[in-house]
Amino acid sequence: MIVLTKRNGERFLLNHGQIACIETIPEVKITMMNHDFYLVSETVDEIMDKITEYNAKIRDIYREILIKDVRKDPTERGENI
Repeated sequence: MIVLTKRNGERFLLNHGQIACIETIPEVKITMMNHDFYLVSETVDEIMDKITEYNAKIRDIYREILIKDVRKDPTERGENI
């Protein structure tokens, strides 16, 4: 989920995995897979940066979980020695 700003200044969370397309008309219009759309204040580049940052955070969290799991005693993970 990324935080965006509607044209009226209202901030909201958007599930970027449901974005169908982003257009500049001259406002930035985000059309969702269900055909709803949002006009936002952010530029296309800002939106892409937010998506990239969010995805990087998710990868970092997943990597941390994997590292912690590898460091556990195998018997704690339910594995037989």
